Amino acid sequence: MRIKSITRTRLLAVAAGLAAVAGLAAPTAASADSGFSAARLAAAGASVQRADVAGTAWYTNPANGTLVVAADSTVTEADLARIRKEAGADAAALRVERIPGQLRKLVSGGDAIYASSWRCSAGFNVRRGSTYYILTAGHCTDGAGTWYTNSARTTAIGPTVGSSFPTNDYGLVRYDNTSLSRPGTVGSQDITSAVNATVGMSVTRRGSTTGTHSGTVTGLNATVNYGNGDIVYGMIRTNVCAEPGDSGGPLYSGTRAVGLTSGGSGNCSSGGTTFFQPVVEALNAYGVSVY
Repeated sequence: MRIKSITRTRLLAVAAGLAAVAGLAAPTAASADSGFSAARLAAAGASVQRADVAGTAWYTNPANGTLVVAADSTVTEADLARIRKEAGADAAALRVERIPGQLRKLVSGGDAIYASSWRCSAGFNVRRGSTYYILTAGHCTDGAGTWYTNSARTTAIGPTVGSSFPTNDYGLVRYDNTSLSRPGTVGSQDITSAVNATVGMSVTRRGSTTGTHSGTVTGLNATVNYGNGDIVYGMIRTNVCAEPGDSGGPLYSGTRAVGLTSGGSGNCSSGGTTFFQPVVEALNAYGVSVY
């Protein structure tokens, strides 16, 4: 599910349906346990994407050289059979993992920001020269004009000036209201640099719906299929929970920015799986930096 809270009918990002990882990072050599080569894993990943089953996501597990296919509660046995059929001889490389709930996009530094008809979370305050911006999720900025600090939409922040979704999931909002503070923090945590995630990294997520939650990075370079052609690549997979309205919020590790909330399944009562857009890629795309 994509985690965007909406006031009109609009597809939620991470929760709407994670489909598969195209362009996963495959191991450089065959696993001693499985014997599946990088080429065969890449072929299996391409097959999963061709099957186009919403509610799935996949990534290579380098520890055992398999392609993990995460399937949410909407994915039927018939859907999984279609994936295996599409994979053909490469189906042996697939390892299906059931995840609770429904994958959706989750729209809501973690503070709420409001577009015309939906709510997301601010990611990181960033800058280019003397101009300041909010970096958030692309499925939040997609189709959005002016952003506001309050649900009554009386205090403007500024306009969307960059948006990339699907394929990527990042967007940029410019601060035009000079009376607003633009702290380089997430809550009380100062953010001073940005890094790429690593498997096992301890991370924290902040969002305007569920507040602050922590966990670990469980996979890299995941492809997520939210359905209706909304497929994103190169995502960070975590066991951190999130809910609608948390989309765009920051993922960080200490003082280091790591990602932007894209979507996931489950909730913060029973737990879940959440995917994040790597923040370094987004910073480089817009030529901005944390401060």
